Amino acid sequence: MPCHSVRLDGLAAYINESKVPLLAPVSAPRHPRLYLTSDSQAVKMALMSAAFNNFDLGSGMLLPIVLGIVAHVVFKKFEPAGLVPLTALLGVVPAISAYMLRDSHTSITWTSLVAYLYYYAALLTSTVMYRLSPRHPMAKHPGPIMCKISKIWLTYIVTRGKLHIYLRQLHETYGPIVRIGPNEISVVDVELIPYILGPDGMPKGPLWDGRRIAGRLGTKDARGNMIAARDKRVHAEARRVWNRAFTPASVKAYEPIIIHCLEELMDRLKEAAAEEMVFSTSFNLLQDGDKSGLWHLLESALYPPALTEQIPWTTKIVMYLPFIGKQMKTLGKLAYKQVARRREEGSPHKDLFYHLMNEGHVDDFEPLPFPTLVSNAVTAIVAGSDTTATALSNVFYFMLSRPECYARLRDEIDAAFPAGEGLANDSAKLANMAYLNAVINEALRLYPSVITCLQRGPTAGSGGHMIGTKFFIPEHSAVLVPPYVLHRDPRYFSPNPDEFNPDRWLMAGKDENIVLNTNAYIPFSAGAMNCIGKPLALLEMRLVIVNLLRTFDFGLATGYNPEQWDADVRDYFVIQKGPLPAFVQLRQ
Repeated sequence: MPCHSVRLDGLAAYINESKVPLLAPVSAPRHPRLYLTSDSQAVKMALMSAAFNNFDLGSGMLLPIVLGIVAHVVFKKFEPAGLVPLTALLGVVPAISAYMLRDSHTSITWTSLVAYLYYYAALLTSTVMYRLSPRHPMAKHPGPIMCKISKIWLTYIVTRGKLHIYLRQLHETYGPIVRIGPNEISVVDVELIPYILGPDGMPKGPLWDGRRIAGRLGTKDARGNMIAARDKRVHAEARRVWNRAFTPASVKAYEPIIIHCLEELMDRLKEAAAEEMVFSTSFNLLQDGDKSGLWHLLESALYPPALTEQIPWTTKIVMYLPFIGKQMKTLGKLAYKQVARRREEGSPHKDLFYHLMNEGHVDDFEPLPFPTLVSNAVTAIVAGSDTTATALSNVFYFMLSRPECYARLRDEIDAAFPAGEGLANDSAKLANMAYLNAVINEALRLYPSVITCLQRGPTAGSGGHMIGTKFFIPEHSAVLVPPYVLHRDPRYFSPNPDEFNPDRWLMAGKDENIVLNTNAYIPFSAGAMNCIGKPLALLEMRLVIVNLLRTFDFGLATGYNPEQWDADVRDYFVIQKGPLPAFVQLRQ
C-alpha cells in the first residue's frame, strides 16, 4: 500500500518542550500494548499542531484567507441573493483556492479541508468584525450582540413561535429602536411610523423575498403579486386591480356568500366562506368536516416561510429541496388547480376572480397572467381565511374569559336585533354598534393577525431612506414595525395595556386617565400597502359574532385555564392559535 510521509517535527518539538508523557506502557498479561494517558487534551493539541504545521502560510495558505476577505467585501457591497452567485462565492471560489494549493501537501484531502477552513474562517471573521464595528451603518442602534452578528439567532427564536414576546423584551430593555439583525432594526415609535409605513414611507422589505417557496408551478415567476411586490410602482399597479374587488359595491356583493355559509353552519363560517369568495366553490368543510386536511395544510404551510423570511437568500436553495416547504408547495398546487378550474368553468357569483380576471370587461384593465393569478390565489386563501378566523377566535376567547363583557355585548345585540327578526345582516346597523366595534378593536389591539412582521426597506437603487430627521437607513437594510409591541406600549395605550378593556375605546377623550393613541393602532398595517381586505374582514367578524351570540350560549369548558390561550399563541408571520375548549348550546 502507498504510504504518505508526514512531517513530525512540529509534533516532536511540542512534545519535547512540554514534556508530555504521550505514550505509556501498561502491563497486560498477554498482549503488551501502548495506551494513551489521561492527558488526551495535550495529545489533541499536539496532533492539530502537527497537521497545521505541514502548511506554510507564507507560501500559499494566505490565498484562501485573502479570498475569504474579498468575498465578504462582495457580499457587503452587492448583497448577492441568487443561487448562482451564492454557489460561486460559497463553493466555487474556495474550491479554486484548494486546487491552486494542491501541490502544497501530498494529501489533496487535507489541502482542500484546510483551504476551505481558512476561507470560511476569514469570511466569517471579517463579517463579524465589520458588523460589530463602529463603521457599520447600524452601529449606533442598541441591540443584543447575537442579533448584530447574524439573523440565525432570530431564526431560532422564530422556531419557537415566540418572536412577538422576544421583540417586546428587547424594546423594554433597549428602547423604541432596537437592532434585531445585522442590517435590520425594529421601531415602536409612533412619530416615525409615517416615515416607514405611510405615504412617504418605504416599499416592502427583503422579508418578502424569503416567503417565495410556493413551488415551481408558475407561481415563482409571478410578477404582479400585490402582497409581495417590493417595488412601489408594481405594488400600486397590482393594487389597482384588487381595488375593484373591494369597493363598497363589491363587498356588498359578497354578503350572500357569507350569509349562505352562516346559515349552513355558523361555527365553521370562516373556513369555508373565504374559499367561496375566492373561487365561488365550497370545499364542503361545513358539511363534511376537513377530511382533506385543508385547514391543517393552511396552518402548517406558514411555518417554513416564517423561517426563510429571516434569511431570505436561503429561499433560493430551499425551494429546490423536496421535503422542505412541502406544505407551502402543496398549497401552491391547490391554488393552481383552483385557478385553472375557475378560469375554465366560470362562476355564478361576482367573486374575487371575477375582478382579477376582468370578467366585467373593464376597458382600461388587462386580465392578469396565469402565474400571477395563482400567486394571488395563495394570498387570497391565507389572507382571506386564516387571519380573520384567528381574529374571531381571539374575540371569543376574550368574551368567554370575561363574562361581564360577554353579557354586555349580548345586551347590545339583543337591543339592535330583537328575537324573531331573522338573520342579523344589516351591515350599516352592525357598523354602528358601539360596544361590538370596541370589542373587535380591543381584540385586534392585543392580538393583531399579523403580529410582528410589518417590514419595510429602502427602494432598490435609492441608496437609502431617511426616517424623519432622526436617522438614515441604507439600501439593503430593513425596518420592522411589530404591531404586538406597539399596541401594548403604555405610552400609547394605558392604563393596563395588557388587559382586555373595550371601554378604553368608548371612554377615550372623556376620561383623562385613559390614553389611546389611534396613530399607534395598526392591526391592518398602514399607508398605501395596508390590508386591502379590511372592510370585508370587519363585515365578516360583525356578522359572525352577532349571529352566533344571538343563536347560541357559549362558555369555556370545565377545567380549561384561560391563561393557556396566551401560552399557545405562536407567531409564524400570522398568528397560530391553540385550541379553545368551549361548550355551546342553543340559546333559549
